[in-house]
Amino acid sequence: MYRISLLTTLLDVHFFEMGGVFKLASIPSDIEIAQAAKMKPVMELARGLNIEEDEVELYGKYKAKISLDVYRRLKDKPDGKLILVTAITPTPAGEGKTTTSVGLTDALARLGKKVMVCLREPSLGPSFGIKGGAAGGGYAQVVPMEDINLHFTGDIHAVTYAHNLLAAMVDNHLQQGNALNIDPRTVTWRRVIDLNDRALRNIVIGLGGKANGVPRESGFDISVASEVMACLCLAGDLMDLKERFRRIVVGYTYDGKPVTAGDLEAHGSMALLMKDAIKPNLVQTLENTPAFIHGGPFANIAHGCNSIVATRTALKLADYVVTEAGFGADLGAEKFYDVKCRYAGLKPDVTVIVATVRALKMHGGVPKGELANENLEALRLGFENLEKHIENVGKFGVPAVVAINAFPTDTEAELNLLYELCNKAGAEVALSEVWAKGGAGGVELAQKVLKTIETKPSNFHPLYELELSIKEKINKIATEIYGADGVNYTADADKAIERFEAMGYGRLPVVMAKTQYSFSDDMTKLGRPRNFTITVREVRLSAGAGFIVPITGAIMTMPGLPKRPAACNIDIDADGVITGLF
Repeated sequence: MYRISLLTTLLDVHFFEMGGVFKLASIPSDIEIAQAAKMKPVMELARGLNIEEDEVELYGKYKAKISLDVYRRLKDKPDGKLILVTAITPTPAGEGKTTTSVGLTDALARLGKKVMVCLREPSLGPSFGIKGGAAGGGYAQVVPMEDINLHFTGDIHAVTYAHNLLAAMVDNHLQQGNALNIDPRTVTWRRVIDLNDRALRNIVIGLGGKANGVPRESGFDISVASEVMACLCLAGDLMDLKERFRRIVVGYTYDGKPVTAGDLEAHGSMALLMKDAIKPNLVQTLENTPAFIHGGPFANIAHGCNSIVATRTALKLADYVVTEAGFGADLGAEKFYDVKCRYAGLKPDVTVIVATVRALKMHGGVPKGELANENLEALRLGFENLEKHIENVGKFGVPAVVAINAFPTDTEAELNLLYELCNKAGAEVALSEVWAKGGAGGVELAQKVLKTIETKPSNFHPLYELELSIKEKINKIATEIYGADGVNYTADADKAIERFEAMGYGRLPVVMAKTQYSFSDDMTKLGRPRNFTITVREVRLSAGAGFIVPITGAIMTMPGLPKRPAACNIDIDADGVITGLF
């Protein structure tokens, strides 16, 4: 069985082979599969991980928060093996990174391994918009799917309120005499909401007279783009989180000095609002393999990984931990290596790069409507994109395994060519059918991952040293990871870099904000573009999270809804049965 993905329709279909011909077979939707799951009580999962009863905080029968005491109790235990799942540069043809992460985890469990998966939490905005949720798909999902994709345990709501508390305290300070001498024109701390609402991107606040605040321009971002979310996912514990909140820069004084949340005495209250949110959430896959789902920062303006707390804890509880990074390896994996691993002291053992024949043909110039046709030349040309990602993973000293997410239109000749090209590039390769078969469809991939861990030891190291200047770090990422010839800077970007280095922030790691659809900063340049430069138009400071954000191109921090949002198809009946959620 294979999956066919049609982004223009809501219908999910399976195919089965009869006499060499693929036949259509009706199967349930993702939500119907999830609703039919036979879940284990979450306490049973916790016991299987040797988590003690008083370390579990139940959120109903199938969800739980896990105390930070678990990591403290097990901190001297050796870590399990860490497996990162990333992907080629995304296309409308689909790749399947989260589905592969879940399916690989179930496959490792089928092989008798003690394994966990660590994923990000989905945002409500995309769930009701066009992108959909982030709980996997088909027979490789985490459950309870509806809860995970909706309010879950309230972590993103906590992020929203902690962020907006700080925003309210900034404006209250301006109203109450402005003792810190904040220049209202320099306030960078906007407000957030976990919905796609383009009308809130740019707003004016403080209208209605003197009693209603100081008028100024501001706006809203989506909650998962908040620096509070990035702080949550990079903090080691609650006190570390509070310290990161203290360092958040919200604006500047009239003489150009940074003003922080600590200056406003907001960091303690913010940490209080996050006291439960910092604890990882325990759920399970369709095959009852334990899963941590915790945190969800944007991958194009933040680091795009689940929390350090969840990953560290999982590595003490399991022998193998599968996790993922956002978008393609040029964004998600690079930030996972250079930011998350650096702050957490993690050492990834292997990286799985998810690719599809369809997507590679699109990178080779084939229009979406013609992807079903065999085209070996386009596949060979599009493979340059995957080849560059394999090379990039190697720059960090981590061995790579390619997972080919199978589609019914893949021909034997195409698959053979892709296997040959991957092997020439020095990567193990396996066909993945986890969407259609669950863990059983990922056994070959799991075996290749285990073989790679055993035979190709990881020599992980970050791409750059923190002692380099901000521009040197940007240049290293742009030239070595993206393949650019160099970097150009606008006058505003130059001034910001000079200012941040003068303030003492020059040793922070860099989180590039760039389109996910190309190695370049031009989303139309597919495949492996050459002879291009990157232009940094703006540079932002995330002092609390602990990184510098150079912005290339137009990066959206508040998405909008499509003409017909997914919300139009989502419903609930009198018995509480949810429909239309994927």
